[in-house]
Parts: sequence; C-alpha cells; structure tokens
Amino acid sequence: MNVTQLLDQFLQQDLARSLQIFLPELIISFTIVLLLLSRLLGLSKAIPGCWIALIGTLVAFVAVWMQFSYLKSPDGGWIWDQLVRLFHLTPAGVGTEGTYFTGLLVHDPFAVFFRLGLLLFLVLMISLTVLTGIPDLEDGPDFYTLLLGATLGMLMATGVNHLLMLFLSIEMMSVPSYAMVGFLKGNRKSSEAALKYVIYGAGTAGVMLYGLTLLAGLFGTADFGLFAERFTTVMAGQPFSLTSGVAIVTLLGILMLFVGIAFKLSLFPFHFWCPDAFEGASAEVAGFLSIASKAAVFALLLRFVTSFTGEDPAIRQLATYLGLGLGVVAAFSMTLGNLAAYAQTNIKRLLAYSTIAHAGYIVMAVAAMMVISNSAAGEIGGSWNPFDESLIAVEGLVYYLAVYLFMNLTAFAVVAFIRNETYREDIDSYNGLISEGPWTKVLCVALLCSFISLVGIPPFGGFLAKLMIFRSVLVAGELHPLMWGVLAVAGINTVISLFYYMRVLRAVFMLPADPTRREVRTQGVVAAYIGLVSLPILLLGVMYLLQARLSETARAIAVSLFT
Repeated sequence: MNVTQLLDQFLQQDLARSLQIFLPELIISFTIVLLLLSRLLGLSKAIPGCWIALIGTLVAFVAVWMQFSYLKSPDGGWIWDQLVRLFHLTPAGVGTEGTYFTGLLVHDPFAVFFRLGLLLFLVLMISLTVLTGIPDLEDGPDFYTLLLGATLGMLMATGVNHLLMLFLSIEMMSVPSYAMVGFLKGNRKSSEAALKYVIYGAGTAGVMLYGLTLLAGLFGTADFGLFAERFTTVMAGQPFSLTSGVAIVTLLGILMLFVGIAFKLSLFPFHFWCPDAFEGASAEVAGFLSIASKAAVFALLLRFVTSFTGEDPAIRQLATYLGLGLGVVAAFSMTLGNLAAYAQTNIKRLLAYSTIAHAGYIVMAVAAMMVISNSAAGEIGGSWNPFDESLIAVEGLVYYLAVYLFMNLTAFAVVAFIRNETYREDIDSYNGLISEGPWTKVLCVALLCSFISLVGIPPFGGFLAKLMIFRSVLVAGELHPLMWGVLAVAGINTVISLFYYMRVLRAVFMLPADPTRREVRTQGVVAAYIGLVSLPILLLGVMYLLQARLSETARAIAVSLFT
C-alpha cells in the first residue's frame, strides 16, 4: 500500500475513530496552546497558568474516565447519557478495542487505565505546585507548558504499537523534562543537573534510534503486532542460538532499544543522571520524574516485550532470555540503589536512589512475566497455568505502580513543604520535626506511612504490592533457578532499605530539634493535601474491598494486554 492509499484509507475510515479516542490528548494540547497564548499576551497575572493547566487537566481526566467506564459498560442513567454525548463516545469508536491512527497506537483497557492514572497524578501534581508556589506567576505558563507537554508524551507511550511512536513518545516526555530540571533560575546545581541530563539523554536517544533501525530493517516492519511472526519467519525454523546471525542482530537491536527505556526508568547502568537531576531540580519536578515517567515507560515496556511472544520455540527462547536479562538488571538496580541511598545526606538524593531501587523491584514483575508466559503448559510445578501466572505478574506490577504513585508523591510533597519552611533539604533539617505544630505532625505521620510502605511492611499497601511481585518471581524460579537468585537479592535489599528509611524517620521522631533551623509553620490546607494523598497508602493495605477492586481491574487490563 502506497502513501496515497494509506492516507485515503485513514481519512475515510480511521480519522473519526482516532480523533474520538485521542480526545484527552487533544484537550491537553489545547490547554498547552492556551498557556502559550497566556504567556504571549501577558495574561499570566490576570489568569494564573496553574488554573488554566488544572482546569484543562481535569477535563482531560474526565474524558479518559468516561472512556474507561464506557469500555466496561456503555449503558447508564440520564447524566451518563449526557456525558456520552458530550464526549462523543460511540460503540464504533471508543467502544471498540484495536489500533488507531493507522496502527501507530492501540486502544484497549490497558492503555486507558494508564492514561487515567497519569492524568490523576497530573491533577495532584499541579495542585501541589499551587500550594508550594513553584513556579511563580511569571514563569507559571512556561512551567506548565513543559509539564503538560511531557505528560502528553507519556499518554501516548501507554498505547504505542509502532517503533516510530515508541521513539517519539520517549523523546516527547524527555525533552520537556530537561528544561524542567533546570527551571530554578540562578541555581548552579539545577543548571548543572540539567546539562548532565541533556547530554546523557541525547546519547541514549542515539543508541535507541540505532536499535530501532536494526529491528525495523531485520523484520521489515515497525508494527509491534508483527514482530513475533516476522522473527519466526527470518529464523526459518532454526533454533535460537548466539551463533545465528539473525538472533544476534535481534538481540543487539533489542538491547539498544532497552538503553533508552532503561534511561527513562533510571535502571542500572543508565541511572547516573537520576541523583544529580533530583538534587538539582525542585522537589516537585523530582516527584514528577520519579512517578509519572516510570509509570508511562513501564506501560511501554510491557507493550514491547509482549510483542515477542508466540508458540515457536525460537521466540520462546528469545523471550525467556530477555526475561532473565531483565531479572539481572533488576537485581543490580535494587542493590545499587539501596546501598547508595544509605550514604546520602540530601533527602532528594536519597529518594533518587530509592527510585532506582524501586524501578528494580517493578522490573522483576516484567522479568517474571516474560519467563512464565513463554513456558509450556505443565512446565511449572503443581497446577499453575502459565497464562494465569502471567496475568498475576502484570496484576502485581499495576498494583505496585498504583501504590507507588501515592507513596512517592507523599514523600516528595513533604520534602517540598518542609523546604519552603526551612530553606533546607538535608536530612539534619528533619531532626525533631515531630515537635513542631499540629499540622506539621500530620506531615511527619504521612512521611512515616510513605517510608514504611516503601520498605514493604504491613499494614500499608506497599507490602501487598511487593508480595504480589515476589510471588510471581518465585513461580518464575520454577522455570529457571536464576529467578530464585533475583528473588533472594530482592529480599536482602528489602532489609537493607529499612535502614536508610529508618534513618530519616529517626531524625523526625527521635532526635532533638536543630536549634539553627527555622520554625516550621505548616498550614491546614497543606496538611489536608498531605492527608489526602497519603490516605490511599493505608487503605490499599487494609481495606479489602478497595484491594479487591484494584486487583480485579488490574487483572482485566492484563487480559486486554495479552489478547
């Protein structure tokens, strides 16, 4: 099919459906245009950029929520019918799963769920910046343009179905992030961190682009849905072996592509930018990079690795090797992140290394899923079924990301609020914080919940999330003993992480207050925000109904990913 025929087909058949599905992204794009016009016309003082960004994001969030609900059930009451008409939802559009924009993106519950989570986080993040006052009125339109622009790339990353869109979505979320890291004017650390981030990002983008060209050239397509079939074809019945030229080129292309993905996830050995970027950026930006980009890229990673699944023995071996490789990377990331975090004196650098470690924990779920999903029936001991166990691995990943959103957002929000009061970000500035006013005590308790949950101690949501992933790795160990080694490393690292998190909590609750520190006067609205974002950490650990609902949703979107 030539370009003219493809364009005619798109205009006649695919355009209306694609625009209907893409409506939330169009709303975000329109909001960005309004922010730019506000900056251009000098209206930022009359109409603060934060309110333009917040209203636009809320509308986009409602649009995605409608899509997610419509996929589950298109029927409802009178108000529901009015909203369906407002957002122009139709059975042939949003109600039909499948690719859109000529196969570049895919629409299914998995993509819609991740878009919903990203926009929820964006609403909470913009609300945080309103309370902390970063950015100021003058720079607000610029900052929120970058923030929404990066989020737009993340929204696209959740539904990638083509190598071109994979590259574009990663770059769309990366380029605005470079400017956001260096957004603090006159701050030498911020400028230095941004420069390091840009240089490292440019290098990884080049390597990733070369890997994409290798895969596209070898398979003769950039469509994820055809990778398994084309790999089987080019292998021509040969067993998977490192003596095979096709196998070597395929692995080389995938490894080069993983360079870009590992960079965004701050996985070992592409984590070097993370501590400097987090320390140089504001706590708000560091929280955004720690949570939103991770969720989007994990969705992208799952899309990509599941494209290499099939019944052919060669592709099963390839997928198993990829899973084992990801398991090794996870082990190194966890170990480096947790050991390095122990020596930090800056709270944002400590959370940066914590982010590296938790990226390793989550990658374990992807590794386990790859090993399990490409095993034959009966290969796992007992009555376990490979398909069901693969769903459980993805379910654990989704559950972990859901809890991780609130755990890390709480931690970075507390850091931002304390910074505004003390003008410091070193751990010593947290000494005796519990002795301050009643609203400050709310921040201390929220930080306690966040850190205990990050370790994975009950009754908080982090315990159940980590338990689900550990279970999947244990099952994968039945197929390859290396995964048992990864599980052992994860268990040891969980114990190690307890020490540096407790070091901060000891400063907050046990050490005497620093006499040189400014008095911390937390406002009631700040305590209310912190209470709001930290409450799900506890509820996802103790409230069975909420746990069951999230697990049920996670299982449903996992099914859509595999089918």
